[in-house]
Amino acid sequence: MAGTLSHAILDGAARVLEAAGVAAILLGAAIALAHVIGGILRRDDGEKLFERFRTELAKSILIGVEFLIAADIIGTVIVDPSLDSLAVLALIVLIRTFLSFSLEVEIEGRWPWNRNRNRHED
Repeated sequence: MAGTLSHAILDGAARVLEAAGVAAILLGAAIALAHVIGGILRRDDGEKLFERFRTELAKSILIGVEFLIAADIIGTVIVDPSLDSLAVLALIVLIRTFLSFSLEVEIEGRWPWNRNRNRHED
């Protein structure tokens, strides 16, 4: 009984984290789009609007991916951990980590190991 209850709690937690990840992406995309539409109506510089949209969208995707990785980890824990399920989890985490890394480079405009350099320096 205790095992079933803890399984249900972990399953619920994984589903909540998945929903939070999707919500973060959707809400962030909507906010980024609203900022762009507002900027267009104010006749702001198009290049700056595009850059702001990309940055805001990338940030929301990055947050969403972090939630989804957490949900995958919990989801794997509640299933009978086997080498196959752990291999699938490792592949998912690897792909999502690469995506997170790519998005962070996109947002910051530089490699993580160049944090002390300005964004526009070469």
